[in-house]
Amino acid sequence: MGMPLWAWVLFYIAVLAMLIIDLRMFGRKGQHEVNIREALVMTGIWIAVSLLFCLGIYLFYPEQSGEKATEFLAGYVIEKSLSMDNLFVFLMLFSYFGIDRKYQHEVLFWGIFGALVLRSVFIFAGAAVVERFEWVLGLFGLFLLYTGAKMFAHDDGAQAQDLSKNFIVRMFRRLFPVTDTMHGDRFVVVQDGRRMATPLLVALIVIESTDVAFAVDSIPAIFSISHDPFIVLTSNIFAILGLRALYFALAALAKYFTYLKYGLGVILIFVGIKMLLAMDEYINMLLESMGLAYRMPHIKIPTGISLAIIFGVLALSMLLSAVVSRCEE
Repeated sequence: MGMPLWAWVLFYIAVLAMLIIDLRMFGRKGQHEVNIREALVMTGIWIAVSLLFCLGIYLFYPEQSGEKATEFLAGYVIEKSLSMDNLFVFLMLFSYFGIDRKYQHEVLFWGIFGALVLRSVFIFAGAAVVERFEWVLGLFGLFLLYTGAKMFAHDDGAQAQDLSKNFIVRMFRRLFPVTDTMHGDRFVVVQDGRRMATPLLVALIVIESTDVAFAVDSIPAIFSISHDPFIVLTSNIFAILGLRALYFALAALAKYFTYLKYGLGVILIFVGIKMLLAMDEYINMLLESMGLAYRMPHIKIPTGISLAIIFGVLALSMLLSAVVSRCEE
């Protein structure tokens, strides 16, 4: 039994309303620079709203409400933690394009709005594929193992240097004229009778393309927790709704998250293994076709245990980052 159509429509209406409220609370059109206190308050509000929605699932979901609420929370934590690495990429992007802090919230607002649309498309498509070809989850698991291992070789410095060689940036500059300087909060200006993009628009396009790359990691990870499209979608969207506020909070605390990427790598490897363990039927069919007698047992890790492990790894990596940072000071 899935969620009725009216629930989906109501959810999207609520999301749009919350985005408008968020934009108004942060101010519009570069009127002021978002400070840390403001960012922390809004981050707390977004987390509270997400937990309230989780409570609503527990109270009103039509079937297995307790399990569904746990799945939502686990998916939310996975997406939120993976998004933190995304936010540090935003830091480098804004630094590279020379975008003032007071204009950054405008770019992030439209970036997150675009992410909501793209994530919805990806999740609906992914749910349709998984429902018809369940074995695809095994490929998701292998991909998560690969991306998790790659986190340990991730070089932030090299990534920052490569922004000048970014394929999206180079292609956009070839196709459209771009101004050399910022023009306040404007994405497009008219100079010498022709329309030109500003660095603000280029940054927005790069952020959207970056989110697509991150979605390829995070959405399969949430499918390891739940196959319910409503749970996968809502947990993902609620996690990214508060990213704008979280960005401004983390921007001032980036040095305290040095080892976060290693924690994220461990989380991705864990959910990849979890996904592969549930694929025993298909793995055994593959082994049988190869003439091997080994039978892989079915091992299902409860969602509650998965949530505890994800929380623990995330907390430990952040604590280690804070301790090392304090010692270096």
